[in-house]
Amino acid sequence: MDRGSADVFTELGTVGIEEEFYVVDDRARPTSGTDELVYETEPPELLQGRLDHELFKCVIETQTPTIERLDDAASALDDVRAALVEHANANGFQIAAAGLHPTAKWRELEHAEKPRYRAQLDRIQYPQHRNTTAGLHVHVGVDDADKATWIANELRWYCPVILALSANSPYWCGFDTGLQSARAKIFEALPNTGIPTQFSDFEEYLAFENRMIDADAIEDRGELWYDVRPHSEHGTVEVRSPDGQADPERVMAFVEYVHALVLDLAARYEDGESGTDYRREVLDENKWRAIRYGQDASFIQADGSTRSLGDVVAAEADRLDVDGIRSIYEAESGAARQRRLQSDASTDALCESLLLPGQ
Repeated sequence: MDRGSADVFTELGTVGIEEEFYVVDDRARPTSGTDELVYETEPPELLQGRLDHELFKCVIETQTPTIERLDDAASALDDVRAALVEHANANGFQIAAAGLHPTAKWRELEHAEKPRYRAQLDRIQYPQHRNTTAGLHVHVGVDDADKATWIANELRWYCPVILALSANSPYWCGFDTGLQSARAKIFEALPNTGIPTQFSDFEEYLAFENRMIDADAIEDRGELWYDVRPHSEHGTVEVRSPDGQADPERVMAFVEYVHALVLDLAARYEDGESGTDYRREVLDENKWRAIRYGQDASFIQADGSTRSLGDVVAAEADRLDVDGIRSIYEAESGAARQRRLQSDASTDALCESLLLPGQ
């Protein structure tokens, strides 16, 4: 088994985007399709080596190639999505995105046969059996392992902010949970999830990663499913907070924001700034507020004061010169849109709204 290394942290500012999607039928309902799309047919060249499935046969994942410049990220994302839609349509499927599909009922859906997932089902049992979640993961390259670890520590406070903006999963097994991101709460039932503790340096993080492997707590480092982590294979900081999104402009808003945060924090690390001492319990409370209230959340800061999401977004957009998160905050949230469509139109309209553009 390959082990992580500090040597992989070589480039600052590169981008990688991983998205989990739902394979759906002609009624936009989840259906088993990953056997056909991943194993039984040849995907477009762009997806070679960048297409995989998740635990359920209705959930599929794509990865962009490494993107050297942020300016090229939107076109790279569009190309990967277009290739996936083309591949799915050619095989009689469609592609949808959300944190949870509102009609997905885990007892009625097929699990993948891949040995990795069968081993997880056997080890984790009920929490993994019901894990129909789909998220967005953003990687940003960092050129030093200790710097990446420090950045990941600092990003822990921002993960609930990103989750609140992305909240797009109010429905679970066909009913309204009262949450804005039920995905985040469902996923938290798995081991090694949520907001991690602080690590003093990469050596400490890597020792933890190896200890978990050696203790048979995880099969490989990919099973440390925390909201943010230094990625010891790709040489990146990976943020795993957002719900899945159908609209590529919303995806790019999160990519832009995470990229800007990483570069800002990298500069602050190089300037010798000391890290922020956040209690994990406070960070967990902030995440709960994001899950429950979404755009109406407020967050506890390091000094004990609270700040509304709107104030955080306004300050961050100005501080980092990013417009995407401001646009998301000013628009209807994903969770609110789903509830409106379900109430004012129909479940069919809700499901169709989750399809990727162009289908």
